[in-house]
Amino acid sequence: MNEPRTSLKPEHRTLKPFSVKTETYTTRSPAATYRLAANLVSLFPARTVLALHGDLGGGKTCFVQGLALALGVQRPVTSPTFTLVHEYEGTRHLVHVDLYRIQSDREALDLGLEEFFEVEGIVAIEWAERMADSLPPHTIHLEFATLTAKSARRITVHWPE
Repeated sequence: MNEPRTSLKPEHRTLKPFSVKTETYTTRSPAATYRLAANLVSLFPARTVLALHGDLGGGKTCFVQGLALALGVQRPVTSPTFTLVHEYEGTRHLVHVDLYRIQSDREALDLGLEEFFEVEGIVAIEWAERMADSLPPHTIHLEFATLTAKSARRITVHWPE
């Protein structure tokens, strides 16, 4: 079975007034989203916070599953909607946070999530806009959008300066 082709070459543009580097990718299947995550993980610094933005079904959890595969995580990766946080060990520590049920920045801070920002590893936060005021300045923002083709996603990465 031939897998749909995926554009892993980014389109570059600059966001104003933030002047961050922005790259846009298109994936056409979950496997392609996994590959994109694997390609990006090598670019992440030792201490990385990822803010994942997008609608339900937009591909955020799929992207985190791709990160986990690339890091050699051996157990299934699911969205921590009810537990809020899942931690995984691989070649790097991975923390998967889902703030869907959180209503405010203060509520997120009351959970102690900012402690994860100070440890080495990758912290991937779904629905990160719910704690936007508390994200560290080095946060990498990823926007997920569904496209008209089945399983197709546009993933835009906003790199901090």
